[in-house]
Amino acid sequence: MMSLDLRGLVPAPITPFNRDESLDFEAINRLGTWLAGVDGVKGLVVLGHAGEGTFLTAGERAAVISAFREAVDDRVPIIAGITGEGTAVAAEEAKGAVTAGAAAGLVYPSHGWLRFGFQKGAPQDRYRQIHEESGLPLILFQYPDVTKATYDLETQLEIAAQPGVFATKNGVRNMRRWDTEIPVLRAENPDLQILTCHDEYLLHTMFDVDGALVGYGGLAPEPLIELIAAGKAKDYTAARAIHDRLLPVTRTVYHRGSHMEGTVALKEGLVARGILEHATVRSPLLPLAEGAGLEIAKALESAGLHAVVAYV
Repeated sequence: MMSLDLRGLVPAPITPFNRDESLDFEAINRLGTWLAGVDGVKGLVVLGHAGEGTFLTAGERAAVISAFREAVDDRVPIIAGITGEGTAVAAEEAKGAVTAGAAAGLVYPSHGWLRFGFQKGAPQDRYRQIHEESGLPLILFQYPDVTKATYDLETQLEIAAQPGVFATKNGVRNMRRWDTEIPVLRAENPDLQILTCHDEYLLHTMFDVDGALVGYGGLAPEPLIELIAAGKAKDYTAARAIHDRLLPVTRTVYHRGSHMEGTVALKEGLVARGILEHATVRSPLLPLAEGAGLEIAKALESAGLHAVVAYV
């Protein structure tokens, strides 16, 4: 298995569209080139929730992987979200991702589990089959505690111990579970790279992790890299100052009626930063209310996050 070091910031970028909702390859190139050039970015995870991956056709998913890989010019690895419902479908998706140039896969739970839960052993089998058929190094994805697709500690430990699994993206969003389970994951699997995906709870989780795999990183990589450094240094004062500076941005992007709205808000933010010309999304996402883009732009300005000059 190839060795991937994601200890740092791993943005999960949006997928840019033209106004007719076709893929905007010029914007993908701008976004990927910018993010790969930020010191401290260790990889990009495409086709996730922020990337509207489940809203794309198989051909479009392959095209997005290839376009981002071309944009980063092998400076950082491209990791693909693997979202197929059935395990065989997900394994085929993973093989397609390899062909398109992905270096690893972030494995989503089967989405039926969100409502109905999963049979004991089924998640472990999903990771095993995807890795065996595709050869992709895999990231364990821990869903929020409020869903039935969240994995208990035993399941996490068993997946983490399987061949091919090298990291975990933990978004449990239950701080009691975070505080009790992360130390066990660390102790039982010392080589497992632990990445937070708590876009809206980064301060609390930053002191226990190797890095962050967050959609937020695709909008504000610079301060998040500073926050990761402060967390690794156990410098709460510095981390708190960065958190407070970013709080207006966090509010306007993630403190919304639905976390899914964060994808639209990220695109509005990238308009303000000069990467996108507009914030087009695909259904079932909808544009934000009138004035939201200006609100997000003002929040970014207050945090010192200006247009990315080289790309304006």
